[in-house]
Amino acid sequence: MTARQKILIDCDPGHDDAVAILFAARHMDLVGITSVHGNNSLENTTRNALAVVEMGKLDVPVARGCAEPLAQEAVGIAAMHGKSGLDGADIPVPERTVIDTHAVDFIIAMAEQHREELILATIGPETNIAMALRREPRLKSWIREITVMGGSTTTGNVTPAAEFNIFADVEAAWTVFESGIPLRMVGYNVTRQTGFDQSDIDRMRASGRSVAATLADLMAFYLEKQRVGYGLTVAPMHDVCAIVPYVDDSLIDYVHTSARIEKTGTYTRGMTVCDLRTLKSAEAINMRHASAANALVAVGARSRALIDRVVDTLLTYD
Repeated sequence: MTARQKILIDCDPGHDDAVAILFAARHMDLVGITSVHGNNSLENTTRNALAVVEMGKLDVPVARGCAEPLAQEAVGIAAMHGKSGLDGADIPVPERTVIDTHAVDFIIAMAEQHREELILATIGPETNIAMALRREPRLKSWIREITVMGGSTTTGNVTPAAEFNIFADVEAAWTVFESGIPLRMVGYNVTRQTGFDQSDIDRMRASGRSVAATLADLMAFYLEKQRVGYGLTVAPMHDVCAIVPYVDDSLIDYVHTSARIEKTGTYTRGMTVCDLRTLKSAEAINMRHASAANALVAVGARSRALIDRVVDTLLTYD
């Protein structure tokens, strides 16, 4: 039997974070979860991470991380996820507690322990990852790949140009994208159209399984928020899109290109500038600002097949 790929999830749960954790735990060797500010306060995102671990009966350590961005002011909570960050279902207060190690130190320890094997999934603001890179420069050679849910090749959501996870700590995202570690970026352009519709929620609710029923309640809340806020007919599963390629690489299409973070633009701060010009020779046609490819950038997905795979996985709980 082939060994399962090792993954550490850095997250800010979040409805879609919860699904990403449960999906990863079924298909990969989930060595740990680290919490960070973002969708809600660190207190709430950490509690929510523990609650998801408990819901899935997962034997996975959870480490508390950074409560605020590296340099900028906090952007405030993401209303889409409600007051708690995980509204819509009556989830018991978790009995589990975090480990004593801070998330930054835990990331470094896991990367060292699993050198050249560990995939680091950052599905919230990238503060913990940037701090770990500053503290331990050897991390750049220890981590196999960083998979990012963040950014966009087209429009943003928190601003016209910027997606929430990147915008919530622009300097941290810049540090990660310029680190030289192999990157895989799936952005809002793909993830906003890849989500649970009402039939998926009905399927989970009708399954008779308690985890799926709880998730159905959570996703019904999230779907209504997306309908009212953006006019969407799906509850986007942004974060699981960063995990899926390691389970089935046929579901998302990527191009290898340059992806850079805009730090200073008046209207474009937090924008992911992805070079999709299909340049063959910048010199021959006098194109400007061509830079070396540093990331696999998602440009399309087989969204229905992807979501079916996710729902099938969630129905294996209980």
